[in-house]
Amino acid sequence: MAQATARHILVNTEKLAKKIKKEILNKEISFEKAAKKFSKCPSGKKGGELGMFKKGDMVKEFDEVVFTKELNKVHGPIKTEFGFHLIEITGRI
Repeated sequence: MAQATARHILVNTEKLAKKIKKEILNKEISFEKAAKKFSKCPSGKKGGELGMFKKGDMVKEFDEVVFTKELNKVHGPIKTEFGFHLIEITGRI
């Protein structure tokens, strides 16, 4: 079974997610600091770290990104039932 490690930032609006992504890409803020500052997910306190999880543990839209997209790159905004995510895939086995 495929497994991955990732971190994410969860916010309420696509506009805010795009603003945060731009700041991360422009190196105005690190992904970790942005997660601590903006994420409404409890993982934000840990810089967005989600730890190791299996395919199927997360919602479909999240899994599709984590198990198919490029590693160590900020993906999103990805819309799910919870809001808008910025996702950085840190590993896959």
